[in-house]
Amino acid sequence: MSDQQSYSSTGLTNNIGGLLAYSLTFITGIIFIVIEKENKFIRFHAMQSIMAFVPLYIFTAFGRFIPFAGLLFSFLTGMLMLVFWILGMLRAYKGEIYKFPIVGNLAAKQLN
Repeated sequence: MSDQQSYSSTGLTNNIGGLLAYSLTFITGIIFIVIEKENKFIRFHAMQSIMAFVPLYIFTAFGRFIPFAGLLFSFLTGMLMLVFWILGMLRAYKGEIYKFPIVGNLAAKQLN
């Protein structure tokens, strides 16, 4: 990362804003999409957070209604959410635009 930090309209540095976009999964993603109008780095991470975590939360919730196989499915989607959450925060903090499988490209297209 460079010595000179870039700041967003929120007053946060890019890497902190990107990290926070994942901190409460899609909730902070929605907050940053609403309040950050200019910074493409933060907006990308916020949109990716929304597009990754909303479907995973829905899949996890529906899986709980199906005996045994549903519980296993819910556990696996929960683990996937944990991996995406940690990976998203770490990569954003490093200043990288890392695209999650499938939703990363969709998030980028949504912002164009």
